Amino acid sequence: MSDRKIPRLSEIPEFTAYMGAQWDTPDRTPAVVPGAVEAAAAHRARLAEALPGRTVVIAAGEAPTRSNDTAYAFRPDSDFYWLTGCAIENAVVVVRDGDAVLYMPLPAYPGEQAFWSDARYGELWVGAAPGTEDWARVLGIQVRALSALDERPGPDEETARTLASLRMYKDDWEIGQLRQAVDRTVEGFAEVVREIPTAIAGRGERWLQGTFDRFAHTYGNGPGYASIVGSGKHAPTLHWVRCDGPVLPGELLLLDMGVEVDSHYTADVTRTFPASGRFSPVQRQVHDLVEKAHRAGLAAVGPGRPFADFHHAAMEVIAHGLDDWGLLPVSVDEALSDTGQHHRRYLICGIGHHLGLDVHDCARAAPEAYQGATMGEGMVLTVEPGLYFHAHDLTVPPELRGIGVRIEDDLLVTAHGVEVLSDALPLDAGGLEEWMAGARGGATPSYAV
Repeated sequence: MSDRKIPRLSEIPEFTAYMGAQWDTPDRTPAVVPGAVEAAAAHRARLAEALPGRTVVIAAGEAPTRSNDTAYAFRPDSDFYWLTGCAIENAVVVVRDGDAVLYMPLPAYPGEQAFWSDARYGELWVGAAPGTEDWARVLGIQVRALSALDERPGPDEETARTLASLRMYKDDWEIGQLRQAVDRTVEGFAEVVREIPTAIAGRGERWLQGTFDRFAHTYGNGPGYASIVGSGKHAPTLHWVRCDGPVLPGELLLLDMGVEVDSHYTADVTRTFPASGRFSPVQRQVHDLVEKAHRAGLAAVGPGRPFADFHHAAMEVIAHGLDDWGLLPVSVDEALSDTGQHHRRYLICGIGHHLGLDVHDCARAAPEAYQGATMGEGMVLTVEPGLYFHAHDLTVPPELRGIGVRIEDDLLVTAHGVEVLSDALPLDAGGLEEWMAGARGGATPSYAV
């Protein structure tokens, strides 16, 4: 056995000198989404109007460590991207009265030992890496080395709430990005439905989750959140992201998925399909009630209306339906009262939220600016009522146990009403059956990248 040690390259002067010579300059043009830079400038102007004279310091963040020297994929902080239009790990932007200076870690280029020895910033490890001048040219703002930063990043509560409130109102560019995210998501649903027979044959929920996630990574930045694929008794579990069960042919299949496009804006859509292609009578009964509640919620969305209107409209339908089935232990009025809420046993979650750069967008807004506010033109939100009858819930009859149904659409509040961005997917049970048949029987489409 040889006792010869592995040479440490950094300790070999000849190697260091050799690695520093005869390198050409790669194309270091930064990759930005068309329109993002202009949108970010407009966003900074809105921030200046809201917080005149205030210095705002926002960090892009860094990828969390998975283990040792490996990390998860990097995604920039949403406020940072909204203000800059770029995704630079560990960068910091300082904004004051609409003017911005971006500070970034310097990449290591040929001639520096870190070029080949630093796995985080060395260009030999990470590929062509734009520098400060490259980014300044594209972003139209000053870009400096991170080492020159004096301010401490991290917005205070007022700044965080202000940014959240500003981000509630999407501009035309943002609405375009969300349209793209929704369209891609609908396409991803079709890809998943085509794979249901394979999942039933033995690949299970994970196969369908992977199908959508692969599509999202191919035609966007990836899934906007952990994709939910729940078959049978897993469908009532609100955040069933384990996806480690089978797909059962006679059961319902709840799919809650969204594509995050390259600009980091995401969709959030849910439909519940019969894995066999046809709803059973009891499955259709539950789906019909959720659909009725969903339509009531959609009808309650519009400019000038309280944000809570669609919640109350959908909940009233749910409560009356459950009462008709004999599932409420009290009257409908008692259930709907603030001291009752018995119907919420089967719908414990909220049924709508803002949507944008985050799936649960603007969550740091003050309550009075969110659920206590009125809806306005440019808001994008979800409406998502459901019924969740868990397999071990003894308050429901056996035929309902293990049935979970959710319907979720993405909506744009307009000047005079509302536009359902995800209306390419049917709402009613019969329409879903027809859509499934079309998705399964049609030729595999070719999607433009």
